[in-house]
Amino acid sequence: MQQQIENFIDFTGRAVSWLTLGMVLTTFLVVFLRYIFDTGAIALQESISYMHALVFLIGAAYTLKYNEHVRVDIFYHKLNLKQQALIDLLGHLFVLFPVMIFIFWISREYVFESWSVFESSRETGGLPGLFLLKSCILIMAALLLLQSFALILKSIATLKHRDTN
Repeated sequence: MQQQIENFIDFTGRAVSWLTLGMVLTTFLVVFLRYIFDTGAIALQESISYMHALVFLIGAAYTLKYNEHVRVDIFYHKLNLKQQALIDLLGHLFVLFPVMIFIFWISREYVFESWSVFESSRETGGLPGLFLLKSCILIMAALLLLQSFALILKSIATLKHRDTN
């Protein structure tokens, strides 16, 4: 089960990573239109913000999978694998899991209200579907919960593994 979760997280992270290329190309297009043709498009400018938000929201679980989040590591790297697994297990159970459940719970109403009016950009010519972007807050929390669960299973397996030395 842990491997299937991590494969899914890997897929979502790799898929959303392509938006970084989209951001670069769209930014180039916005600048090109502005300085060459003296024109602009609010929807194009907003799409850069949308893509940026998606990379961070959907890519957070992928980053967690590869242990690339910023951490203050004073002692952790000096510990053996079982001690690291215990710290990871406790961190996921008592920090990440509760925080993601809280974010999911507290964001539900915010997202549902946005859906109830099919919220779109306040800017004239802006993008419709702001409610879809806001939904990614819930998706982020769910993906981080999934990845955290996979890492909990991995930590438990490490703790159960007996040394043969």
